[in-house]
Amino acid sequence: MKAVVMAGGEGTRLRPMTASQPKPMLSIANKPIMEHVLRLLRRHGLTDTVVTVHFLASMVRNYFGDGEDFGMSLQYATEETPLGTAGSVKNAEDALRDEPFLVISGDALTDIDLSDLIAYHKDNNALVTVALARVPDPLEFGIVIVDEDGKIQRFLEKPTWGQVFSDTVNTGIYVMEPEVLAHVPAGQVVDWSGEVFPKLLENGERLYGWIADGYWEDVGSLESYVKAQADVLSGKVNVEIDGFEVSPGVWIAEGAEVDADAVLRGPLCIGDYAKIEAGAQLREFTVVGSNVIVKEGAFLHRAVVHNNVYLGRGVNLRGCVIGKNTDVMSQARIEEGAVVGDECVIEPDSYVSAGVKVYPFKTIEAGAVVNTSVIWESRGQRTLFGPRGVSGLVNVEITPELCVRLASAYATTLKKGAVVTTSRDASRAARALKRAVHGALNASAINVVDLEAQPMPVARFETARSDCSGGIALRTTPGDPQSLDIIFMDSDGADLSKAAQRKLERVFSRQEYRRAFPGEIAELSYPPRVVEAYTANLLGAVDMTGVFDAGLRVVADCAGGTTSLVLPTLLGKIGVDVLTVNNRLDESSPTQSVAATRADMNRLAELVSSAGAAFGVRFDPVGERIALVDDKGALVSDDRALLVVLDLIASERRGGKVALPVTTTRVAEEVSAYHGVEVIWTPTSLHGLYEAAAGPDVIFAADGKGGFVVPGFSRSIDGIAAFTQLLGLVARTRLTLSQIGARIPDASLLKRSMPTPWAAKGLVMRTVVEAAGDREVDTTDGVRVIEPGRGWALVLPDPSDAITHLWAEGSDADTAQELLDDWAAVVERAGR
Repeated sequence: MKAVVMAGGEGTRLRPMTASQPKPMLSIANKPIMEHVLRLLRRHGLTDTVVTVHFLASMVRNYFGDGEDFGMSLQYATEETPLGTAGSVKNAEDALRDEPFLVISGDALTDIDLSDLIAYHKDNNALVTVALARVPDPLEFGIVIVDEDGKIQRFLEKPTWGQVFSDTVNTGIYVMEPEVLAHVPAGQVVDWSGEVFPKLLENGERLYGWIADGYWEDVGSLESYVKAQADVLSGKVNVEIDGFEVSPGVWIAEGAEVDADAVLRGPLCIGDYAKIEAGAQLREFTVVGSNVIVKEGAFLHRAVVHNNVYLGRGVNLRGCVIGKNTDVMSQARIEEGAVVGDECVIEPDSYVSAGVKVYPFKTIEAGAVVNTSVIWESRGQRTLFGPRGVSGLVNVEITPELCVRLASAYATTLKKGAVVTTSRDASRAARALKRAVHGALNASAINVVDLEAQPMPVARFETARSDCSGGIALRTTPGDPQSLDIIFMDSDGADLSKAAQRKLERVFSRQEYRRAFPGEIAELSYPPRVVEAYTANLLGAVDMTGVFDAGLRVVADCAGGTTSLVLPTLLGKIGVDVLTVNNRLDESSPTQSVAATRADMNRLAELVSSAGAAFGVRFDPVGERIALVDDKGALVSDDRALLVVLDLIASERRGGKVALPVTTTRVAEEVSAYHGVEVIWTPTSLHGLYEAAAGPDVIFAADGKGGFVVPGFSRSIDGIAAFTQLLGLVARTRLTLSQIGARIPDASLLKRSMPTPWAAKGLVMRTVVEAAGDREVDTTDGVRVIEPGRGWALVLPDPSDAITHLWAEGSDADTAQELLDDWAAVVERAGR
């Protein structure tokens, strides 16, 4: 049987290590990853191999040649442009026509039993057999669902945590019959698990999954790269380490010189012709490459040092990677997670902080402190984007420098000459940092339309109305006046999709920003009458029939935020008697604590009651969300407010669809059904809600946290539009909010959040699915288990924190509590 080794990857997430070499050439224990792969193929008799190459293909060819030195026969198939995992194999079709073949990645470390895999494929007479592995964190991989017989049921590429129902992932190792290639179009970018395999499943073809017992690590990040080194040294993976094991776990290659007074504490390995002087200390999980010189007093712990590196006296390396041909001079210190690229010079007494990336051919001056670490990683965030965009402490994490880099990365994802809006809340920090954003965008050939201080709904509206390519808004983090959120928008004014966020993150991590030529520097402009355009379009889209004649009186609290810039214009056109409070921009307190917010709500309730108002509303400082007080002065919870507004809209429209997150009480379904309205259940992310709200016949959408979408006007949450729509609904109904609330059944919905290590999240979700047994399961977001006669429970991993959220709803409070306790116990057992 022939083998295909895919070796065209750039490894962009591993830069700067892969800035000057392809990912398969990265060394693990002083051998390229691809060499470990070829040795594995040879052990299983797969010596006739085709290697697909693209990025820096000559480096792969020059190192491996025709394979004779490795006991292999190698031929190469070159991609002129990247063709994807399936397209690259299709490109090698001429060498694969006659017999089944095995496909394996050249940049993943593994020792799985390929002979067993091939035998399994033949025994099942399969068209394709996929090697599967169980991993603790399946978020970055393709999940594969198989039945009891091993037949594949479903592929899910790069899932969100809400879609993780298993920890069984695709390793990218396949055994295939040659006729599979007929399903791959030539010369096109095609992916196996994202395109070809799902189509084969639809056609009823025999696709099997074989769960491997051996070691497999997708070396796709710095963390996994360092982990793979440690796993090799610890003996967790069966690969060859060159040299002699002079003591347990200490490998020294031919020609290396190690002084008797050097301290070696394994496991570690030292490459050929390296020199370790007296007084140097090499500690656990350290890899020293060929021709490396380690001078007296140097200290290395969990450091990976590539070939031809010089480490001067007293150098201190901890958990970092040093690229080949680099000089690290005396007393320099390089901290955890830092990466120094090839052919750099780190001069004496310099300090490279944790997480810093130094690209190839750079010089760090003597005594310099390089402190450009990526702060959100130190806070435990696993991605740049969180639930509120990019967030962090002002001038600690969210600095002017960071704003410039983020805006430059965003600009690089857009075409030159594109137009982007910018806006901010009332805070001084947002105003100052927005100026840094302006400079970066203009310098990247992006024209800026600055809306200045505006509510988020107005900024989203203007971005969509003006045919802009996107927008950036800066606002104070709700409830935390010391922090700031940077929100990136698409051309519709909605938050960037996950795919667009990942694209921006890739550019940001590479730090490869586009710059404009002098004649391309873009412009900054200030559009007129933005608020007037927003209010005119809003009143044209929302039914305000009966408002003028109803004689409504309401109380509105602007919370010192930017809604105060819009309400006077809006209310002047509506003709409603409104008592407004906190109707000013408060720069010193752009957000409030929970206690302060509750105090304001209680004061709002008193004003509603004393004024005899129909209801009261409090806007958040950026005008996206609202909190309600009914006509009796009672606070209406967010969950209850959703049901009240839903009842108002559904009773008036008597048809259509409403979009609600799966975490919403099923009382909403009862209310909707009573009025002939259909419920669309959506993921809990705002993007999922927005996509559903944009669908046909949708008359209402809400997130259950005070956020409401008015589909006829916008697909994003908009507190100002929701307030305007509510005025019309209340004016036309003969019922008060308290009367509507009284006729809606009470919900018994409970929530709990449980700490869950990142490494255990995949196992938790698999355990939940297994525990569900034969019960009906809904996987819209997370895993919702329906228990007939009792209710339902939802288990959903948090996308940003090491937490798992649980919801449970029962026929009464006791049943809901029992359900919550039962499933919390399942999560707790799996997460230990």
